[in-house]
Amino acid sequence: MTLTASSTTPQIGDNISRQTLFWLLITNIAVLSPLFDKTTPWTLGICAICLLWRVGIYVGKVAKPPRFLVTSLAIGAATTLALVSKEIGLLNALVNLLLLGYALKYIEMRNQRDVRVVVLAGYFIIALTFIDHQSLLNTAHLLVVTLINTCVLVTLYQDKHSLKHTAWLGSKFLLQSVPLALLLFLVLPRFAPLWLVPNMKEAQTGLSDSLAIGDIGKLTRSTELAFRASFNNAAPINAELYWRALVMENYDGITWRQEEGIKKLQKDALLFPPSRPSPASISREGQDAAKQDKQNNKPSIRYQVIAEPSHQPWLFGLDVAYSQDDSVVNMPDYRLLALRNVDQRMSYQVESWPKAKMDLRLSARQRQINLELPSNSNPRTWALAEQFKTQYPEPKPRLWAMMRHFNTEPFFYTLTPPPLGPQQVDDFLFENKAGFCVHYAAAFIFMARATGLPARMVTGYQGGELNPQAGYYSVYQYMAHAWAEVWLEGEGWVRFDPTAMVAPDRIEQGFDAQFDPALSYLQESPFSSLRFKSMPWLNELRQRFASIDYYWSVWVLGFNQDRQNQVLSGILGDVTNTKIAVFMGLCISLIVLYIAYSAGLLHFSTQGDPISARYQQICNRLARHGIKRNDSDGPNQFAQQIIEQYQHSAPQLCALMHTLTQSYVALKYQDLPADDYQAHLTKFKAAAKQLNWLLLRAKVKNKFTLA
Repeated sequence: MTLTASSTTPQIGDNISRQTLFWLLITNIAVLSPLFDKTTPWTLGICAICLLWRVGIYVGKVAKPPRFLVTSLAIGAATTLALVSKEIGLLNALVNLLLLGYALKYIEMRNQRDVRVVVLAGYFIIALTFIDHQSLLNTAHLLVVTLINTCVLVTLYQDKHSLKHTAWLGSKFLLQSVPLALLLFLVLPRFAPLWLVPNMKEAQTGLSDSLAIGDIGKLTRSTELAFRASFNNAAPINAELYWRALVMENYDGITWRQEEGIKKLQKDALLFPPSRPSPASISREGQDAAKQDKQNNKPSIRYQVIAEPSHQPWLFGLDVAYSQDDSVVNMPDYRLLALRNVDQRMSYQVESWPKAKMDLRLSARQRQINLELPSNSNPRTWALAEQFKTQYPEPKPRLWAMMRHFNTEPFFYTLTPPPLGPQQVDDFLFENKAGFCVHYAAAFIFMARATGLPARMVTGYQGGELNPQAGYYSVYQYMAHAWAEVWLEGEGWVRFDPTAMVAPDRIEQGFDAQFDPALSYLQESPFSSLRFKSMPWLNELRQRFASIDYYWSVWVLGFNQDRQNQVLSGILGDVTNTKIAVFMGLCISLIVLYIAYSAGLLHFSTQGDPISARYQQICNRLARHGIKRNDSDGPNQFAQQIIEQYQHSAPQLCALMHTLTQSYVALKYQDLPADDYQAHLTKFKAAAKQLNWLLLRAKVKNKFTLA
């Protein structure tokens, strides 16, 4: 009777080694760590159960889980995920599903084939994490996770080595993959994706498309980075850095909102992007923009913006901003809009014309929208506006009189104003007289509309922190700001910022000139790096690290089709498909040859004995340091001379030379068994390598001489 092995019976060499199990415990935590913020409590609970069970298996306290337990966990996971999928969003649901599959496969591993499946799933999760974790720090984190996951694969084939040796092999494999990764990054074309990644349901950060009085007050307590901008030439001064993000035209007495027509255009922008011509192509009063800008001595400003993930579509630019990037829409209200929500860092180029006019002609509908005020609201403000209209019939003097009103009356700029009643503007103007940018902008717009001048609210950011190391501005959420725009005949929309009349330092010198950081944006951020701004050397270190992260964003995340063509042109000259194919073929051939040589699959014939050549190389390097070997000296005699002369001044040299000589003599002149020969060969190579490094360091550092 012949017995055949069952397909489910582990074969010889198919068992999972203890070292593999140890690395798997580390990998399980490492792979899940970047996605903790995307997991539901149920997912975390099931992953924790699987991990604890595997720890029990590793220490020998429990056996492998029965099938019904794994099946029950899978059914429970799928059920709970189906119940919460609408709340967390499709992509988050898919991420949780993948994590649950990874954890359940991890708990039921029985042989090396299962380990390979878990490792491959780990690589897929790591790649998925890059969708919205692309900063330099996150990339470094994910590289460590990739290394740990690779070490599991190494232990399947070499489980007799120490943890240190396994980590070294994993690092070596990753380093060998770097040339191919760089080649593909450089050469592969930047096509638009063939699919759209479903949006994650995240808590939105930054400005919103509706604005109540206290919204920006909340942002002033946030240290989150909103975006960074670098200018091609000299940057504008702080007082000119008005970063436009949203325009609010509808007002119900409490909340400002975007106009419904603009919201519809914004919603349909992906399929029907609205067109707004560049100011450079618009003819005004018989002169094109370039000539007019030259006369105003204010040419256009070119700059690059790197927006942080906000999970919102609006972007940022200085007036009047225009972007030619395919992923950016130039809205009719002079805003910039992304075609999709900014769920990961986004880089785009902008050109702004500070002196360009916005909407020299105003349609009847736009005029009506920007004159509307809630009925029976704020009667005292209506009366004040009538006084301004009677005293100043002309629009521009009237508006400046309103601006001076905030400067001459005892108004106070504060982030913690008293609460307002139902008549918000009346309470602010006549009772509290204390508030921040939204209070002043809302009161100014109300008075302008009450006198018959179309006006609207604009929100965005004002100012920026200059990084002198890299020459770019960082704009944080606490720099959120609101101001007014009033339409004037012959001038279009003109910016008026009443905040500048009450707190000029806030506009001219920045947020920190007006407010104590410890009482504003640092109050709820005890671990923010912005706390180092008051310590010069720590602040310099903070900005240096920020510069590194910025360059990473510019050169790696911002490596678009145009920049790729520039780099390839510098390497190949005229870029053609034939040249790219030859370049890729040559590079891949060199990479394959190197990997084959490193793996021992390829050998190059060498003349003479390689062991003798290696020993002679060491002797030649010693001679450069003044330690010369005479032709009549044998290896042992030469080593003894070095030990006698340098045992006190260079003990490490003596020890390594002794080990090298012993192994060299044994390899050359003794008839050794195979195992002993291999042991001496290993010692010889290790000693030669350490000697080379010792002599190289002595030469580079020039701190001591060996002779």
